[in-house]
Amino acid sequence: MSKPRQTAFETLYRIFYGGAYSNIALNSALTGESEHKAFITRLVYGVVEKKITLDYIIHKYCAKVKPKVLIILRMGIYQLYFMDGVHSGAAVNEGVKLSEENGLKSYKGLVNAVLRKAASEMLDLDKIDDLSIKYSVPQPLLNMWFKAYGKEKVISFLPFLSEKAPVFAVPNRLFVNARGLIEELENEGIACETAGDGDLVRILSNIELGKCRAFKDGHFYIEDISSYNAVKALCIEEGDVLLDMCSAPGGKAFTAAQMMNGKGRIYALELYESRLNLIKESAERLKLSCVIPKVNDALLYNTSLPIADKIICDVPCSGFGTIRRKPEIRYKELDSIKGLPEIQLEILKTSSKYLKTGGKLLYSTCTLNKRENEKVVESFLRENPDFAVIGEGTVFPSQNGGDGFYHCVIERN
Repeated sequence: MSKPRQTAFETLYRIFYGGAYSNIALNSALTGESEHKAFITRLVYGVVEKKITLDYIIHKYCAKVKPKVLIILRMGIYQLYFMDGVHSGAAVNEGVKLSEENGLKSYKGLVNAVLRKAASEMLDLDKIDDLSIKYSVPQPLLNMWFKAYGKEKVISFLPFLSEKAPVFAVPNRLFVNARGLIEELENEGIACETAGDGDLVRILSNIELGKCRAFKDGHFYIEDISSYNAVKALCIEEGDVLLDMCSAPGGKAFTAAQMMNGKGRIYALELYESRLNLIKESAERLKLSCVIPKVNDALLYNTSLPIADKIICDVPCSGFGTIRRKPEIRYKELDSIKGLPEIQLEILKTSSKYLKTGGKLLYSTCTLNKRENEKVVESFLRENPDFAVIGEGTVFPSQNGGDGFYHCVIERN
């Protein structure tokens, strides 16, 4: 039996039936793995991402089956439909072997028959009219998006939810600009290109960036372009005092440090010490002494914090803008996120108390859900008439663009 497929099978079982997050389960499974890492990663993320589409194909050939059998069938169908480098015979035969080696000998015939039938017929998925099946997005989520943004807009970004998310590197201006970083990375064999307004670098190679010399030397950090542009909208200046209320892993704080040329104070605030350590380690690697990590509860007013010129309030959210990076997010039950707007509003209200007159606050999320975005800001403004919106925007996933993202800059009058 192929060991990579067994690893993928066990990982998928933990994700679908053990409640594990895909990135955590996969990272654990890949510890010590080198030769087959790319194959396992693609198979696991692909099966999670395409679950609705895969189940639609499977149920054309068989009714309800045991969970482990269903995972084996999903893996086989995914290889047949979405992995050109896998021969159809291998996809079928390895599925049968997985059945035998995982205590499912009595289902070998079923697995063999379903996968062979699927391999011989190969449905034209482009001709499927049902958008939920075609793009593997639950109908309730589609309905929410249709109501919020209109069907035409939603249809325009659905194809990109299945594409690999671009990776953007932010040059650390203490050491290098975008052009210089590209030269360093290319010298290490990493393909890249300029992005944004020429101040970012898009990584084109599929490598572990944490192992490259430029990263270890603190010459760049990773931040999505949508997040980066939101921080730019805050118009941060040298000498500013800035509070980053929900900071981990710290990308927005580091970008703020770049924009103030390291001349100012940035309080990178986080509730848990373990997450705060992520910020500390990265700030030390980047030599950003103006970033001050500090434990803080964003829901409670802290008298020890200073009054700020600028505030970043990037609140916990449903994450629907990051589906390309975390495919299982699309399957969240909408009822499970109903309480988020109330928490987000409380964080925004508490954060606003630190802002000086004339100061600016950035409210942002990485989700596409107006209840967590525009509606939260509207509720805040109704209760706080001394604040006004001076800039707002929603970004939708696109071929070369960043994550789905919402930002709103609010000024205290």
